[in-house]
Amino acid sequence: MARKDTLSPSKITTYLACPTKYYWTYVNPKGKWYLRSKSYFSFGTSLHNVLQRFHDSGDHGVTTTEEAVAALEESWIEAGYSSQDEMMQQLAEGKAIVEAHVERVMREPITAQTIVVEKLYRRDLGPFVLIGRVDRIDEHEDGTIEIIDYKSGREGVMEEEVKNDLAMSSYQLILREHFTDRKIVASIIALRSNTKATAHLDEAEMAEFQQMLTELGNQILNRDWDNEEPVPKALCPTCDFKALCLQHPDFELPAAAE
Repeated sequence: MARKDTLSPSKITTYLACPTKYYWTYVNPKGKWYLRSKSYFSFGTSLHNVLQRFHDSGDHGVTTTEEAVAALEESWIEAGYSSQDEMMQQLAEGKAIVEAHVERVMREPITAQTIVVEKLYRRDLGPFVLIGRVDRIDEHEDGTIEIIDYKSGREGVMEEEVKNDLAMSSYQLILREHFTDRKIVASIIALRSNTKATAHLDEAEMAEFQQMLTELGNQILNRDWDNEEPVPKALCPTCDFKALCLQHPDFELPAAAE
């Protein structure tokens, strides 16, 4: 039996932003030669790695602010920065973010236990398997399961943003199969401002989201990729695949991007 196709929130978000970008990222292997390292990916991954260790009860090497900062320095990813000065500035900002997060966690009362860090979950939705890697899962005293996602680029976050976030809704949908008897909520922590917002999809909202996601997944998997034609979009000026799209005879960049 052939393995089912898999879709993730990242894949689906890429498709919604631009089907041609999805094509070059996930369908045509030629696209990988045009991908460039991004400083914001390096920055976010560096922070995520340290916070994963701090919240992992099995990792005894990062339990204090000093150890967290040292871990960030040791595992810092340098790819994608335009200069040494930019990288050092971002490292300093990363240290401040890590310090603030660790200090906040250590001074707050313990009302939940972290039970999962950086784990990939799957749920079969019929036409495809939805996969999602969660940053962290906490179990509260009343049994509530809280999915926590770190955002290194956001200055703040509101409840409505969490509720409308495709990834956070996808994680709730996936985990409902793994924690069938629990209430599941989703939270985003905006690391730059050290703020947090939480939301929950009720039964009706979850059913509607699952139907929408399944229809969208079918659209992605059944698209005629062999005849994919690029369409100018606002993201074209900074897209890694701009040169590939320009090879298409009918494609023209928006006037502001030329």
